[in-house]
Amino acid sequence: PHRPNEHVASEKASRRRSPPSPRTARSSTMHATLLALSAATAAAFVTNQHTAGLRGGRVERSVVTAKAYEGQVVLIGVAADSGCGKSTFMRRLTGIFGGTNVGPLGGGFDNGGWETNTLVSDTTTVICLDDYHLNDRAGRKVTKRTALDLAENNFDLMYEQLKALKEGGTIEKPIYNHVNGTLDTPETITPTPIVIIEGLHPMADERVRDLLDFSLYLDITDEVKFAWKIQRDMIERGHSLESIQASIEARKPDFDAFVAPQREHADVTIQVLPTGLIPDDKEGKILRVRYIQKDGKDSYEPTYLFDEGSTIEWTPCGTKLTCSYPGIKFAYGPDTFCGNDCTVVEMDGKFDNLQELIYVESHLSNLGTKYYGELTQNMIKMGDSPGSDNGTGFFQTLASLKIREFYEKISGKVIEVEAPTPAAAAPEPVAA
Repeated sequence: PHRPNEHVASEKASRRRSPPSPRTARSSTMHATLLALSAATAAAFVTNQHTAGLRGGRVERSVVTAKAYEGQVVLIGVAADSGCGKSTFMRRLTGIFGGTNVGPLGGGFDNGGWETNTLVSDTTTVICLDDYHLNDRAGRKVTKRTALDLAENNFDLMYEQLKALKEGGTIEKPIYNHVNGTLDTPETITPTPIVIIEGLHPMADERVRDLLDFSLYLDITDEVKFAWKIQRDMIERGHSLESIQASIEARKPDFDAFVAPQREHADVTIQVLPTGLIPDDKEGKILRVRYIQKDGKDSYEPTYLFDEGSTIEWTPCGTKLTCSYPGIKFAYGPDTFCGNDCTVVEMDGKFDNLQELIYVESHLSNLGTKYYGELTQNMIKMGDSPGSDNGTGFFQTLASLKIREFYEKISGKVIEVEAPTPAAAAPEPVAA
């Protein structure tokens, strides 16, 4: 039988983590790490209270060492349908990059400013591509097109402005007001070292796509979307099943035509499917999540489980990773996705104790972490966010770490990260 805890770590992993050691020493190291993570948990949750929303969140620990950014801006694109977790992923990603968060431009309505969709810190700028809608809500009623339709988006302006930002220029970006459905007064955007564009169409236009240094697609399958929408609209809002079905069906043709095709262009896709552990599951509470890494991406080393290039299925030890019914299962191996060769790491199920993720983390290599347990530490920080008990949060955090690693490689910049202070060793018992 497969005994993953007896695998010898790869040479790369051994450089990043402690070298392989006897079972008792390994258990002691893991126990000490868990104590350190536990000691940091209280502070992590305090920080999390200040990052409850995408706007105005506070990020700590990570600081870009360069006093001023020189050279081209690194441009990252994140594509997904509405309600698929882009905002949560932005919180995870900007938290990994760090920097002092100065909040949204304009200050929002609360400070007497205007509505904005842009989040800015001294290291990252997050731009919502809804701002490039060609028409306002009233205009789309006239054209009888949805915002998913490529014809309802101003790709010429999007390309011109993103090209200017990437070259270090300042732009006057339009604002789409989600409250009123109007196109508001533009805002001035000055580039930061990292610019992230998120929305429906970051890879739809070839010119914009060619500007991207890294791209990611959040792929929520139809079955999971339906289950989530029933949970939100039927159970929580009292909508009928028929109205929910009609809403999904009305949106699906445009989504399939204009948004879904971008998957073939993504460097990484996080795909969320119904669990395979419960036959014919309809609730969508247990998820199977695949981290799909397109082969051949420069400056990106795919994450792997145990042995690079192998095909592996792994059911973790139940005494080391606590999980309720139906349990949890991992897989890894080569595959194809949207016509591209790729490497896939998969998680099916949910876990009960975030601190125990260090056990899973220790069996993965090429994580992009800077210290042993960093992935687990960041999961604990975001412990009350959606997906933090399953593969959606786990792989969003992994993607954030890998994008940070990618940024450092292509920019030559280093993001300094402070590791948690190890817990003091417990005193040995005194002999009677």
